[in-house]
Amino acid sequence: MARHGHKDYAYYHIVVADSRSPRDGKIIERIGSYNPNTNPCTVDLNFERALYWVTVGAQPTDTVRNLLSGEGVMLMKHLQGGVKKGAFNEAEAQKRFDAWKAQKDAKLGKISRSEADKKAAAAKALLAQEVETNKAKAAEIAKKRQEAAEALAAAAVEAAKEAAEATQEAAAE
Repeated sequence: MARHGHKDYAYYHIVVADSRSPRDGKIIERIGSYNPNTNPCTVDLNFERALYWVTVGAQPTDTVRNLLSGEGVMLMKHLQGGVKKGAFNEAEAQKRFDAWKAQKDAKLGKISRSEADKKAAAAKALLAQEVETNKAKAAEIAKKRQEAAEALAAAAVEAAKEAAEATQEAAAE
């Protein structure tokens, strides 16, 4: 894996290189990329080239081996070994690989749906909380306006009383 990106945002190119070369040094071939920053992690892999290099003897690092296993390259290598030994034919190997891939896709789809449901539930809860907060603020504002209107009405009544008293005093004089 050759590191790319910038500080705090690394992504990697999956490469074929001599084991004696440095991590970001000279490579033989770039066969894919891996981005751990997305949720879920994104792996873009040239399946045929990865399978070719593994079958001709390339030794993947532990991390790359896990990525290749997740994409099915290591399983296909294993199935091709069975075909070479005569345990089953190429059609059976492809059938087994397709069944594994379908099972994996179903599992990932279930996980992504549950993640989407969790996000939707969290958004709904946040919206409900915001609605309640807005209702409380609206009630508080209405109460303050009512108190201000009552104070204004009381001041108007007070002013009217004072005006009536002033007119009575003026009439009395």
